[in-house]
Amino acid sequence: MDSDLIFYQFSRSKVERGDFSHFLSLYAMDRLPTGRRLRELMDRIVFCIEGYDEDPREIHSIPEVRSFYAAFHDAWPYWLYFCNLDVGTLKAMVFCCLPSLTAVNVDGRDAVAITCDPLDILNFLKKDFVTMNEVCDRAEMFEERVYERSKRVFEYFGFPFDASLPA
Repeated sequence: MDSDLIFYQFSRSKVERGDFSHFLSLYAMDRLPTGRRLRELMDRIVFCIEGYDEDPREIHSIPEVRSFYAAFHDAWPYWLYFCNLDVGTLKAMVFCCLPSLTAVNVDGRDAVAITCDPLDILNFLKKDFVTMNEVCDRAEMFEERVYERSKRVFEYFGFPFDASLPA
């Protein structure tokens, strides 16, 4: 079943104040459904931040945004379950939480290429697979669907996934 995406936008003022309380009032784990209704929320949320369009810096290099996403992740570490993997916003959010990034201008392209230590990404993901699996358990998901989501996350970040489907 194809479901509509949920776009959640944080304003610049909320980013600068580190305020994600409204989001948590809607999506804190104790407010979420269980079972099928929770399964329907997998891969559905797209986060965005407004108010930085005129800022020439890439979103992941703005200190306020980096601090905001790090604090948001500490408060709500369920990104791998809920974030839509068809867009690049999850990557940008994760990049904001990494200890260091390098932005490289590529001739003939408007966007910069981001490089980081792949181990930093893997260490970040390693911790988040624990919380993703907690949500999968709450959603009463079959192992095959958890396996498919894990595979999609690895591929989204450009990592090989050669684990076998659990028997």
